[in-house]
Amino acid sequence: MISTSSSIESINMKIVFAGTPPNAAETLRQLANNGHDIVAVLTREDAVSGRNRELKQSPVADTAEALGIPVVKANRISEQLIDDLAKFKADIGVVVAYGLIMPQSLLEVPRLGWYNLHYSLLPKYRGAAPVQAALLNGDSETGVTLFKLDEGMDTGDIVGTVNTIIEPEENSAELLQRLTQLGTSLLLQELPRLFSETASLLKQTGIPTFAHKIDRSQAKVDFSQPASAVANMIRAMNPEPMAWFMYDGVPVRILRAKEVANLQNLKPAELATTPIVSIGFANSSALEIIELQPQGKRVMAAVDWARGLRNIGELS
Repeated sequence: MISTSSSIESINMKIVFAGTPPNAAETLRQLANNGHDIVAVLTREDAVSGRNRELKQSPVADTAEALGIPVVKANRISEQLIDDLAKFKADIGVVVAYGLIMPQSLLEVPRLGWYNLHYSLLPKYRGAAPVQAALLNGDSETGVTLFKLDEGMDTGDIVGTVNTIIEPEENSAELLQRLTQLGTSLLLQELPRLFSETASLLKQTGIPTFAHKIDRSQAKVDFSQPASAVANMIRAMNPEPMAWFMYDGVPVRILRAKEVANLQNLKPAELATTPIVSIGFANSSALEIIELQPQGKRVMAAVDWARGLRNIGELS
């Protein structure tokens, strides 16, 4: 069992935290709640967001401000950034999804270096999208790795790992939420040993694989694929960028679906609306569509969407 207790020594050590998205903000919040002295936060610059394209700061910046922690915003590593962070005289750096590879000059700013939480069992799925990759590949197990950053992409020595089973219908958001809790607990457990320099670091072993950033084109439903692969893709793409197909020229997002027996002998891209909303795929397979969102409309149950169809249109 992972303990979240902190030693007196750890509370007196100065941490600089780097991160950007909501899961990183949750880890930052729990570090602060456990009494750690976070002297500064590094996050990405404000970015436009939402339908109104408003300029908003990152969830990590919001959390840091609420906690009264100084915030440094940067989308690139500069000498000025390194000088600004060095002024905080941090003992150790913690990274959770900051979004940039750190050069050696920045890695040397905290006295004991930087330690990163990565949401896979390294060296499997190095890169930007390890959670999505695990779901896309239909993995039954994944985990979290805490490792020391070096100049490579997720190549540093491992401090510790936590394994977990992937639930059959779990999507990226749900899996990331669980991994965030597991990873934060692992970090809290290991910080006292990192501070006291008694942690055991191990070289990564095994053949590396990579999980590159996901884009919207990869979320397009491919009806020539078997239903099982498409079901995995739908889970992986929820909540971003969300799986989608075209129906009578209008994009429709799929939030939830599951593989079912193709009792109606549906052909690939053929839609049936009774007794369930289902679509045919390759190898005589089919998916039941449970929840979807047509462009410009709210998220709805697929059966409610089907009731509003005047006829069965074309899927592409």
